[in-house]
Order: sequence, then C-alpha cells, then structure tokens
Amino acid sequence: MMTQYFGLKAEAGDCLLFYRMGDFFELFFDDAKQAAAVLDIALTSRGEHGGNPVPMCGVPVHSAEGYLARLIRAGCRVAIAEQVETPDEARQRAKREGTPSSKTLVKRDIVRFVTAGTLTEEALLEPRRANMLAAVADLRGTCGIAACDISTGHMELEECEPAHVGAALARIGASELIAPEDWGEAPLEAIARPRAAFASDEGEAALKRIHGVSTLDGFGSFSRAMLAAAGGLVAYLDHAGRGKLPLLLPPVARSPSGTMAMDEATRTSLEIVQAQGGGRAGSLLAEVDRCVTGAGARLLAEDLSAPLTDHLAIEERLALVHEIHRDPLLRADMRELLRAIPDLGRALGRVVAGRGSPRDLGQIRDGLIEARRLHGMLSQRQERPALLESLLPDLTGHGALTDLLSRALVPSPPTERSQGGFVAAGYDEGLDELREVSGNARRAIAALENRYRADKGIASLKIRHNGVLGYFIEVSSRHADTLMTPDSGFIHRQTMANVVRFNSLTLHEEANRIAEAGGRAIAAEEAHFEELVGEVAQARQRIAATAAALARLDVSAGQAERAAEGGWCRPEISDDTSLSITEGRHPVVEAALARQGERFIANDCTLSERDRLWLVGGPNMGGKSTFLRQNALIVLLAQAGGFVPAESAGIGLVDRLFSRVGASDNLARGRSTFMVEMVETAAILSQAGERSFVILDEVGRGTSTYDGLALAWAVAEAIHETNRSRCLFATHYHEMARLADTCPALSLHHVRAKEWKGDLVLLHELAEGAADRSYGLAVARLAGVPKPVVARAKSVLDRLEKGRAETGGLAAGLGELPLFAAAAEAEEEECDRLREELQALDVDALSPREALEILYRLKLEAGSAED
Repeated sequence: MMTQYFGLKAEAGDCLLFYRMGDFFELFFDDAKQAAAVLDIALTSRGEHGGNPVPMCGVPVHSAEGYLARLIRAGCRVAIAEQVETPDEARQRAKREGTPSSKTLVKRDIVRFVTAGTLTEEALLEPRRANMLAAVADLRGTCGIAACDISTGHMELEECEPAHVGAALARIGASELIAPEDWGEAPLEAIARPRAAFASDEGEAALKRIHGVSTLDGFGSFSRAMLAAAGGLVAYLDHAGRGKLPLLLPPVARSPSGTMAMDEATRTSLEIVQAQGGGRAGSLLAEVDRCVTGAGARLLAEDLSAPLTDHLAIEERLALVHEIHRDPLLRADMRELLRAIPDLGRALGRVVAGRGSPRDLGQIRDGLIEARRLHGMLSQRQERPALLESLLPDLTGHGALTDLLSRALVPSPPTERSQGGFVAAGYDEGLDELREVSGNARRAIAALENRYRADKGIASLKIRHNGVLGYFIEVSSRHADTLMTPDSGFIHRQTMANVVRFNSLTLHEEANRIAEAGGRAIAAEEAHFEELVGEVAQARQRIAATAAALARLDVSAGQAERAAEGGWCRPEISDDTSLSITEGRHPVVEAALARQGERFIANDCTLSERDRLWLVGGPNMGGKSTFLRQNALIVLLAQAGGFVPAESAGIGLVDRLFSRVGASDNLARGRSTFMVEMVETAAILSQAGERSFVILDEVGRGTSTYDGLALAWAVAEAIHETNRSRCLFATHYHEMARLADTCPALSLHHVRAKEWKGDLVLLHELAEGAADRSYGLAVARLAGVPKPVVARAKSVLDRLEKGRAETGGLAAGLGELPLFAAAAEAEEEECDRLREELQALDVDALSPREALEILYRLKLEAGSAED
C-alpha cells in the first residue's frame, strides 16, 4: 500500500493527499501532522516505515467537504485520491495478471486537486463573495491577466503595464494566483507553473477548442499577452481537474480605460469590499449591500471594485435604480420574487463541471421559471429604462428546457443521486413499472412479516434490512428456539447479544425482486440525469445570461432600497472636472453612529477648476479623515451606478482615485510606516492627472518636523501646479496656510472645535479659513493622558510658541520661495547655461591644461549654483 501511496504523493507535490480507504480519507506522514493541527483531530499512527511509526489521521468521506473547507481557508491545497475500481474488479484484474488476489490492491488515482481558486461545491464557497482564480504572464514588456470565477464560468482577460499589475490584481481580489515559474517579478503570493503553459498560441488554441470556434474575433480583440495568461489559466484548470475542465464562458476583454483606476493602497484605505481589520463587516460593501441573492451581492462587489468611467453606462445604471426607487411597490415585488430565486450561475457551474446533483437541476428549473415571472412583471411597464430594456430578453426563452425539467424532476430533488428518487412519476413508463415491482415486493415483505408473526405467535418479530445482510428476520433471543427447528422453514444467519437473525426462501425471493428492480431503476434514473445534464450544458450560455440579468436587477433593486433607507440622492454626472456635494455623509460611519443613537454631521464639498485643492486643518478626532474618505466614497458610489449619501451631488467624471489616508509598516518588504507613506505619495505624484481625485492625510507626519513640513509643502505645490488634480489635503502644519497666497486654486478649510470649561468639544463641522490651533493637548487630555504629562507638555508648548514668535516660526521665509514649477524652471535654466557653455567648447582645440582649467571653473560654478 505504501508503494501506491508514495507514487500518488509524488503526483500530489506540495498538496495534502486525501487517500481513500473505505469510508475514510486518510492522511499520512507530514500531511497527517499538518491536517491534524489545522482540523484539530486526533493524530494516530499505523504500522512502521523506516523503523518509525507512520503518523496518520483521517476524515469520513460523507463529511469531507466541511474538513476541506477548513483546510482551504487555512491556505492548504488538497489532492483527492479515490478508488477507481471495486474490490471485485481488482480480484478479476489479479486473476488476469496471474497474481494472488490476496495481495492485490484496489487501484487509486488522483481525481481532482482542490485549491482555493478551483472550488465549485456549495459548501466550500461563500454565497456573497466571488471566488476568483487569476493568472498573470509577462510578454515582451507587457503583462496579461486572465481571471475566472469557475463557480459561474465568468472569464475576463486584460493587459497592463508591469507597474499596474498590483492595482489590477487588487481589483480582482483573487483567491488563488498563478504565474510562470521563471518570472522574477511575479507577485509573492503567486503559485509557480511551467513557463510552457503560458504560450500565447496554446492559449488561443485552448479557447478556440473550449468554445468550438475557429476564431476568437466574435468574443473581442485579445492581445498576445492576454492569450498567454489565458493559456496558463486553462492549463492549470486542466491540471486541477485531471483533464476535465469546469464551466468556462466566452472570455470578455476588459479595457483599463473603461473603469476607474485605484491602486491597492487606495482600496485598503477606503475599505471598499473588506475592512482593514479583515472581513466584510465595516466595509463599504457591507453597508451598501441590500441584495437578496448571492449573485447580486457578488456583482455589487464587482461594481464597487471597478466603478465606470463611461458617462452613458453610468447613466444607464442610475436610470434603472431611479425607476425602481421611485416605485416602492415595484421594488417590494421585485425583491420578494428575486429572494426566491436560487443561485442559477453556481448551480450551472456545478452541473457543467460534472459535480452537479439533481438538486442543482431543480434549482436551474426553478430559477428559470421565476425569471420568466419577473419578465412578465417588468415587461408590463410602459416606460422602461434602456438598461431594463436590454435585460428583459435574457429573462425568457427557456420554455422548452423548463418544461423538460418540470416533467422529469420531482418538485424537491435530493442532493444525492446514488439512491435515485429524483425522476418524477409519469416521465418514464419503464421506470414507473420498475418502481411498481419494487413497491409490490416491499408490500409483500410487509405482508410476509404479518404472516410470520401470526404463524409463529411472535408479536415482536420484525423484518429488517442493512447493507451487509440485506433483508432478514429478527426475533428476540427467548423466541429463537421456535425458528431454530429443522422444519421451521427459517435459516439462521446471525446471533447478536439480545436478538437472533434468520432468513427464509420466500423473503430471499422478494428481496431479490426488490434488489433487481431497484438496481435497474437507479440505472434508469442515472441515464435520465445524464440526458438532462446534456440539455442544460447545451443551453449554458443562455442560462448564464439569465443569471447575469437577474444579478443586475438585484443590484439595482438593492441600490434603490439602500437609497430609500438612507435618504440618498441620485448624483448628476458631468464630463467636467467639478465636484459639488451638498451635505455629504460617510455611509459606514453614519450607520455606526445610528446604531449608537447618534447623528452624523453632514458637510459640503465644492471643487472646481478655480478651487480644486482644499487644505483642511483642525484637531485630531475632529473628522478630517472622515471628510476626506466620505467624498472619495461618494465619487466611487456614483460612478458604480448607485445613489449617494448626500442631499445633492454633482460628480465630474474621475478617471483615477487615490487615497493616502493612514499607513502602516510593511515588514515583509522591509518598509517602515514613513517609507510606505512616501511610496504611496510617489505613486500619486507620478500618476494623478487633471481628471483624478486625490485625498491626502497628514503627509510628512512620520519624520522630523522640518522634513515633514517641507515634504507636505512640496507635495501640495506639485499637486496644484503639475498634477492639477482635484484634491483634499488634510494637515496639522498651520504654516502651510501661507500656500493660499501663492496657489490661486488652493483654499483653506478646517473642522471646527471649541474648548468649554477646559474640555474639548469637537463639532465635526467644516468651515472656511485656516485652523487657529491644533488642540493637540486637549485631545491628549480627552484620551486620558495623565495630568502631569499634559501640564509638562503645556509648558514646553509655551516655550516653543515663544521661540516661534521671536524667529518667525517653522515657515519663516517660505513665503519668499518660488512656486514648485518656478523653482523647477530656475534649476533647469541653471543647468541649461552650463550645457550651453559645454556645447560651445571646441574640445579638439584645447590643450590639456586649458581643458583642466575650464573643468575646475565649471565645477566651481556648479557648486556656487547649488549654494
């Protein structure tokens, strides 16, 4: 057995090997130690290997899915080794091979690799979260990315610059990532796969073969880098499924310009789909999600992760939300109907992947019938938004399939098909006859039981059944002698502690009739199941389109419901670079305060070409960071196609959103908190443009006061003069207020606070003008810092402020500095003068001494220019 095990373990590689032995999956050696620790199950031993006991643990086959889910969540990958022949088949093989049957081992083979990105089972998936598998490949200076949720078959391909791979992967949020094994720049979390799998021609051929087409032109235009990534993805799925691919829908080419760009730091800072502490609770998604289906919740997460930049597409989504929002009765009816619809997409994925059950077929039947009902409800409306008009055709057109499934399946099909019972009566006359025979035999057995009781006078006599003996007669030990006599007609089978078991010729005949009819009935039902699966697979693209339409309608209805709950407004989208938000609110903070019975203080934000950079001051805990984030989230919600938490909102389209609010160290990459802050700031300064929206909080706080102020000053000037982005810039450096004198599109604002009888009162209101003070000591007192420490800080502060008054403070002389652009031009002019003088030299005419003198003079001039 160990020889067979080691051969399979070599195939499994770094995966845990689930080795099937009877009714258990067993694990051995290090696999057993790791699994026992993760699953908290007993670690035992079996025999010896190399003179040492073999560590071993196991899980029951019937409950393996629950254990698999825990292993996958712990980051493990599992290879499933099943028995691929029965003991009888093994004995027959041994006879053919001429080997002793006693030494013949049942053949086993790895039938599937279970990994985080290749799950389809309902028990292993989160209903409201997509489960993405992604592949990234480098090709001649560009990177292709292929992403797929195999539980629904949705597949997207895209291309980007190597510098933007991180942002794209952050948007996708893959559960598992693969990359070529020889790519030095591959993400750290990527699983290495052979480079040969990432050949673009192989990827193109694989997609053509899967979808049965001679060209991919009908699906879109795909670059060689995209096809290389697709090749790696398909090859990995083929490996994981051991030659059987899951449901893969035609690929969709994603254009980077079609959605708002956000890097990983921005997504983490804004807590869009996951809170910084981990998990969904506390994220924007959790507060916005009012979807009643898992598919709708997954699509909403995708919308929030990739807001649109196409004005028309945004307006189409908003128009549908508005139509549902303005009609509460329609909204209630839609949500009630949608709530009853199963997860069509995932049921379809399991069926096509060969992991489906009769219950999945029943879900597809029920989902398509309910979709037709929804179509009937919505098609009766006189005025229909363009998006609704485009979705309606996808809700119908499955009449023949639903009729077939309705006739073929019982109303509530079981999850297991091995015992039959899922094909409806009347669908197959032959099957009905087999069931009748089996039913008659069971009734005959019941009659036989009554007859035996009467004949023998044993009221407690019972006819029972188990998997080992089949049908048998059971009496208590004190009545056994009556059936033991030679002429009784009963055959002794088994003696237990308190009962004795018998058989009879009549019972044996009836049992054979049941077994024969039952076996033929199960075979007939299995054949019907395969036929129905084939019909569903033929219609997979149409069913997937229906599932997508239902998800979009659920998202729109959920957005309308959330808007009605919170008094949110429909944003006005424009093509200019303005931002006008009246009484905007942070949706997550507002909900948290409401649960505590408190009210959120709303604030306005109005940015334009002439006033595009707001410098926001005020005390800690005053609401600066909340104000910054809430405006970024309002922009994101609007371009995702939903209503926003404000009295009114005008949003000039944003192509890139940047958030540098809060930072933490990244020890894995050797970066301190300040280094992380500077890396994020550098990304903003190099990528932000006039259509970007930037929020910056306390730039420069992680270093010395002078360095921090200098950096914050220079960053603010650069955004004003070079990037020219719409920007909210929070800072505690009061000295930066002087920028308003030299930056015409910069204005000063602060969050209000007052001290009342020695206590700090935070008003959370935004007002115009610079902050008069930071209230740092008051905040420290509020936080519980000991009074002697606060008193000492007050005396130090008085001394520092006295020195500032005498010297002009930190910003003394900053008002005389030229602006960022002017300073850069001055440096360029100095550099140009030296360049011109060098170009004017006739090097061939110079003696060595003359050349050396000129070199010394130029060096002297360059040094004086730096001074």
